Amino acid sequence: MGTDVTYHRATTRAGLLLRIAFLSALATLVIASPSHAADPKPDAIIKNRTIEARVLLDDQIKADPALAADCLAEGKKWLEKNAADAAASRKQDPQFFQNGGWDFERKYTIRSVVADRYVSLIRADYMDTHGAHPNSGVDTILWDKAQAKRISIRPFFTETADNGATMKALQKAVIASLRIEKKKRDAGETATNEWFKGVEPSLLKIGAVTLAPSTEAGKSSGLTFHYPPYAVGPYAEGEYVAFASWETLKPYLTPEGARIFGGMRPKGDEDDGQ
Repeated sequence: MGTDVTYHRATTRAGLLLRIAFLSALATLVIASPSHAADPKPDAIIKNRTIEARVLLDDQIKADPALAADCLAEGKKWLEKNAADAAASRKQDPQFFQNGGWDFERKYTIRSVVADRYVSLIRADYMDTHGAHPNSGVDTILWDKAQAKRISIRPFFTETADNGATMKALQKAVIASLRIEKKKRDAGETATNEWFKGVEPSLLKIGAVTLAPSTEAGKSSGLTFHYPPYAVGPYAEGEYVAFASWETLKPYLTPEGARIFGGMRPKGDEDDGQ
């Protein structure tokens, strides 16, 4: 009996020592493991008890002083507006800020550079105001490096009048592309004309546009149109990107348009849904 008790105590103590050694090794492993990469430092920020709002520019944008200054000026105005809105909301409904302030972020990233002149940017917004869920938005910028200013796609087309031939061709291509994208997501039930009413044959209403990259260096394979949640489908379906190939647009191109378009859309770009 005494021998059994002694053996039990010895094995229990040995087991305890093994557990302590294992936990100690595990703690050392956790401490030694690399931490998550630090979040990029904002290029502009407002942080107080009511809101934390940030603007971030990617490194390619920062390499172009004129483009960086343009984006940052716009971003700072966005920060100030949302900070004012948050302050007004807190004053009116302080109970909604008991668990902290609003969280906003705007990111500017370069999508493509065509003919070493035309730079397409994505402007992505994240907004958490403690509603049912955070919201997101997307818009685009087309920057002309030669003129150091924002432009539209007008220089690439012979005409861009509302309801004109160019815009109708673009509308048709965009809706066809969206239907394909919805089928890929098994969202065919929302591929109805009702959801596409906002895709109008108008330069200002057809969607936020970028020059798509191409398999041919220095060229664009066509236009991509970017839609935030709710724009062409329910929130659960997320963002959509529609593509119109340059071949579809060929009859409407100016000489400058003919110069910058060519090649095909890279497979990776299509898979990423950019």
